[in-house]
Amino acid sequence: MSAPEKEDLVLARPADPKVPPPLSEQAARVPGKAWLGLLALILLVILGGAVGLRSDAQTAVLVLVIVIALGFDYTNGFHDAANAIATSVSTRALTPRAALLMAAVMNLLGALLGVEVAKTVSEVITPPTGLHGLTVVAAGVLGAITWNLITWYFGLPSSSSHALIGGVVGAGLASASTVSWDKVVDKVAIPMVVSPVVGFCLAYLVMVALLWTFRRASPRKVGRRFRIAQSLSAASMALGHGLQDAQKTMGIIVLALVTTGHSNGEGVPLWVVFACASVLAAGTYAGGWRIMRTLGRKVIELDPPKGFAAEATASSILYLAAYVWHAPISTTHTITSCIMGVGATKRLSAVRWGVAGNIVMAWVLTMPMAALVAAVVYWIVHLFGA
Repeated sequence: MSAPEKEDLVLARPADPKVPPPLSEQAARVPGKAWLGLLALILLVILGGAVGLRSDAQTAVLVLVIVIALGFDYTNGFHDAANAIATSVSTRALTPRAALLMAAVMNLLGALLGVEVAKTVSEVITPPTGLHGLTVVAAGVLGAITWNLITWYFGLPSSSSHALIGGVVGAGLASASTVSWDKVVDKVAIPMVVSPVVGFCLAYLVMVALLWTFRRASPRKVGRRFRIAQSLSAASMALGHGLQDAQKTMGIIVLALVTTGHSNGEGVPLWVVFACASVLAAGTYAGGWRIMRTLGRKVIELDPPKGFAAEATASSILYLAAYVWHAPISTTHTITSCIMGVGATKRLSAVRWGVAGNIVMAWVLTMPMAALVAAVVYWIVHLFGA
């Protein structure tokens, strides 16, 4: 068996044939069920929103919106699991099962470390109060879930963060809600462009520094030591993912609570923090093998030093964005650009720019497509419920 075939075997299923395949592999074998589930969720939102608007069942619709938001949190987990562990698995620093477990635990811990990003997300739009506002929030989240499933199916590491922001803004525009364009530009649009550029350049410099520092060392010893170091950098990346992405769902739930008068928007209730952290961790453990293959092998062939440089750089950017700028940046954009940066140190042709171009196209389409789906869902719900 050739080396690439062995890598496919490692990434596709557990080494022990007696162990049943993970949930992610089972989902990959029957993707039609995912689309049926999405269709059922869309119908549930439309029916629940219409019934709620007609019967004034505000509490029931609020619960429905929270469930939908947690559903997005789960898809975020399995969609973005590859962000933290693809490089570690592809370089064999960690086994797939150990990497997923580590990522789930670190995502859970990271989600408990702050709420500033959640506040930023909750202030992107000012929806109407009551049932109408809940309809707007639900439509926005559903737009994000739809785009997550589409890009997961095609194995494209798009941004769950920007899908969520795009969905909320799209539903806000469709409902004539007030959109805080200053926050969208300052906290979302500018970081969306800047973070990948910074990640690429910084990862390139970090990799150059590592190459120069260990230029006389034995390649075998360097590889062994960096496999250990990469386990730590992968954990750091997973912690940063939990810190960033769980807070985005917290912000959506807080937005729903504000529209119904259950919160003043100044803080995040503790039950919201724990619920989002737990669901994100569960989704992460379910895995994201399609996207893992794209990040781990199709963009650049990685070795342990390159994997360490990419993960250490990306996690540093995530921490700075969360604690200094309170900006909901994309973990996907950040780690992907860092992988490209370390690959470019070998030679520019080492990066598979065709695959990178497809990823960039998914980045560009994420916000408008999620916004479009959210607007359509809002119009349908409002049409039947008004």
